[in-house]
Amino acid sequence: MISKHCRLQKAQFGKLAFFYLLFVIFYLLFTLMTAIDKQKIAILLDIASERLSSGYHTAEKEYLFTDDEPKERTADTIEQIAQEIKVCRNCPLWEKRTNAAPGEGVLQPLVLVIGEGPGEDEDRQGRPFVGRAGQLLDKMLDSIGLSRKTNCFIANVVKCRPPFNRNPYPEETAACANYLERQIALLKPKFILVMGVIAAQSLLQTTDSMKKIHGKFTEISVGGMRIPLIATYHPAALLRNEEYKRPAWEDLKLLHSKF
Repeated sequence: MISKHCRLQKAQFGKLAFFYLLFVIFYLLFTLMTAIDKQKIAILLDIASERLSSGYHTAEKEYLFTDDEPKERTADTIEQIAQEIKVCRNCPLWEKRTNAAPGEGVLQPLVLVIGEGPGEDEDRQGRPFVGRAGQLLDKMLDSIGLSRKTNCFIANVVKCRPPFNRNPYPEETAACANYLERQIALLKPKFILVMGVIAAQSLLQTTDSMKKIHGKFTEISVGGMRIPLIATYHPAALLRNEEYKRPAWEDLKLLHSKF
């Protein structure tokens, strides 16, 4: 009876030791440790091992541990951010994507163009603004001397296509916010041109309509920089409603007057 009780206690202790060992492994993987920390964990592991084998604890051993050195963080790059975006699973949009669309254009652009999110064509190609709306955007930019090939970078507030081209949800834009902020900080654009009310509301933290947002500059702060931002109607909206073309053209002329 006593032997059976001892075996039960030993089995229970074994389970506890196993889970403790898992905890220690994860702790070691993700935590910088001093030599003293390592010595304490080694002693605990020794005790657990001895209890499981003989049931007795012997004298503590001395280990020649050293303090962990912090790993040098590699500098952020646009390409590094793009690679992170392509494998991102921060929100459910990744589940149905074909390709994420991190962004494209020149580094240190005169203008950073920010849209809402990829559509069907963008999802297929992994590039922003390449469908009908993208073709119209290129013409709009060209009309004021801008191009993704020479002086612009084009991105979106979400990098994966929302199902059926619906508007991105707030939690989806929030999941991508860090990528966009890092892109802005690296690109250091002179101006930001926002296409569409969803992107404008996200960047300006407002619920105002495009009618109220467009037609003026607002400065936003990113990475210690103050960047002039102007918002206008999304090219897809212009394709659906020609009434928006005149105010959109006025917005582009206002942007052009500043450079």
